[in-house]
Amino acid sequence: MALNREAKAAVIDEVSAQVAQAQSIILAEYRGLDVANITDLRKKARNAGVYLRVLKNTLVRRSVAGTPFEPLADKMSGPLIYGISKDPVAAAKVMQDFAKGNEVLVIKAGAMPNYVMDATGVKALAAMPSRDELLATLLGTMQAPIAKFVRTANEIPSKFVRTVAALRDQREQQSA
Repeated sequence: MALNREAKAAVIDEVSAQVAQAQSIILAEYRGLDVANITDLRKKARNAGVYLRVLKNTLVRRSVAGTPFEPLADKMSGPLIYGISKDPVAAAKVMQDFAKGNEVLVIKAGAMPNYVMDATGVKALAAMPSRDELLATLLGTMQAPIAKFVRTANEIPSKFVRTVAALRDQREQQSA
């Protein structure tokens, strides 16, 4: 279905708004994917907070013009599905995980602001922990000394109570 000029302008505006907030854009060739698989991929992307859409390359080129993602325009050819996310790792993870199960989806390229990646770069990006995972690890690391101190401080009265209970039991056995 051909888009009229107003519809194209609306798509460019929508994609430009997503690109303005984006930390990564991933391009994948979807040729041969059936509707059920694309629906499944969209569902996974939505759950991960990734904007996923099949778009005309010319419209995306216009959307990224003048942004830090402009160098990615050279990689935009063929039938592509675009994953755009605010989390630098989320789009790469969703698309890479889906590509593992479906040989038909082929990751072509990706970009972070002012940095273009090939398919191996996207794969390496997908292997990195997400922002939430990194924050959880940091929080766990920060909590470890405090938690150990609390366990140690709690052990002192516990050990005292166990010692008193053992003495009581010993005296009861001696008196019986």
